[in-house]
Amino acid sequence: MLYYLFTYLRDTFHLVGAGVFNYITFRVAMAIILSLVISMIFGKRLINFLKKKQIGETVRDLGLEGEKQKKGTPTMGGLIIIASILIPTLLFARVTNVYIVLMLVSTVWLGMVGFLDDYIKVFKKNKEGLAGRFKVMGQIGLGIIVGLTMYFNDHVVISREVTRGQNGVLSMAEKAEPGKFTRKDDKGKVKEYVNVRTATTTIPFLKNHEFRYEKIAALFGENNVGVTTPIIYVLFVIFIIVAVSNGANMTDGIDGLATGVSAIIGVCLGVFAYVSGNYVFAGYLGIMDIPNLGELSIFIGAFVGACVGFLWYNAYPAQVFMGDTGSLALGGIIASLAIIVRKELLIPIICGVFLVENLSVIMQVYYFKYTKKKYGEGRRIFLMSPLHHHYQKLGYHESKIVTRFWIVGILLAIFSIVTLKLQ
Repeated sequence: MLYYLFTYLRDTFHLVGAGVFNYITFRVAMAIILSLVISMIFGKRLINFLKKKQIGETVRDLGLEGEKQKKGTPTMGGLIIIASILIPTLLFARVTNVYIVLMLVSTVWLGMVGFLDDYIKVFKKNKEGLAGRFKVMGQIGLGIIVGLTMYFNDHVVISREVTRGQNGVLSMAEKAEPGKFTRKDDKGKVKEYVNVRTATTTIPFLKNHEFRYEKIAALFGENNVGVTTPIIYVLFVIFIIVAVSNGANMTDGIDGLATGVSAIIGVCLGVFAYVSGNYVFAGYLGIMDIPNLGELSIFIGAFVGACVGFLWYNAYPAQVFMGDTGSLALGGIIASLAIIVRKELLIPIICGVFLVENLSVIMQVYYFKYTKKKYGEGRRIFLMSPLHHHYQKLGYHESKIVTRFWIVGILLAIFSIVTLKLQ
């Protein structure tokens, strides 16, 4: 909103300094600062309110060290994160940008699903919360929205260089938007480009690193590519959103773990969004050039600021828990961002911590069932799942576990960014 206001003041009244809002870097910095301020001030007030209303966490007896001290700690703190993301984004971003709209919807959508789960647990005194099938339905619903928007929206395009008088090398699933345009590459040479709509992602580590979903669709028959490609793409998007949001939910088991890891992932995705949205950097790195993606950096700035601000109260010993309100929203945001910046195939690396936490639960459950059926007694791979609880059982302190998971998250983020040149 402030972007439009100051643009109007600059164009109408020639207000000195109003032009600074044209710079994405300035608005990203303002979004980070404001999200930190909101999470600090609003966070403290919300914690006091939750304490007064006795909206506290009910802790199951899992035999873990320090769990009894957590009983009664305010929950539903994910509201702090959501508010700290939405307000700066609405103020500093161009809210007509399709990617910004998509991320606002993703934040609110899964935030609402998580809020319903926490509400049932806290106010209805039902420890099970929202039934699992309804959570999955909410995640699938978001996946359908994101998938269909990314595939069919006319503003979701990538830029291709025009060669030999043709509209680049367009495949069956690519549709060129009207009009060509010229601009200088990183060496100052003027080239001609055209925007195309295409379901394409990035394959890390390969020279020809683009992968079109139509190649999968072609396996079901060349004549049906136009029909099967969007179906396959949407199903893949649904799978990613369900997996990542559940991974974030699993990771939110000890103080500061999910919040810190999410902030690290956010910085990594912010780098991808900024370089892919800037045609100079995109040309230099030889990566996909995605017009208008740079605006997404403002949302990501607010996201990282919100996580860091919330960490002030969520670090050990936690004064507030995010609950499913926060964990499901964080996972949905990260999954949607990865899809939008077309780095979904990098998710196993970027979200490696979430993946390992998820896999530890799946492995534990299936191995227990398998051994019970085979030997008549269920056996376990880990002392407890998710994985962070395994280390707690081994006697590691929460702070040490969280710090080491953060270090792993940082290494994975650095490695993910390095893939920009590992081609």
